[in-house]
Amino acid sequence: MSKYLLNKFLFTVDRDADLLERYRADPAEFVNYWEKTYANRILNCLESERSTWQKLDDKEREALVNRDYVALFGLGAHPFLTLTLFIGMFERDYPEPLSFQLEYAARLKHFNLPYPDIET
Repeated sequence: MSKYLLNKFLFTVDRDADLLERYRADPAEFVNYWEKTYANRILNCLESERSTWQKLDDKEREALVNRDYVALFGLGAHPFLTLTLFIGMFERDYPEPLSFQLEYAARLKHFNLPYPDIET
């Protein structure tokens, strides 16, 4: 498991409206595409600079495909990255202001301190 790669997914998708919409439309296809295209790019470097070894494990891939932010949090995904990405994806589906954020908090309330380790 690579918390770095999991958080990199959340970070890159959240900051690109086109990637976000692709993820929203077809999560299984998009996670596959992202892993092949973005996983081994080095952040903030030229596209030609790449690593070669990073890949999501089965639990990470399943949580991303299912857009299961509770499972992602349990795997150590950073809560701010998770929250901002899923606000961008789902807030428009909720009629009341902050209703998605309240659902997010309610679904994560069973976690007690100390939270899962979010260090990368």
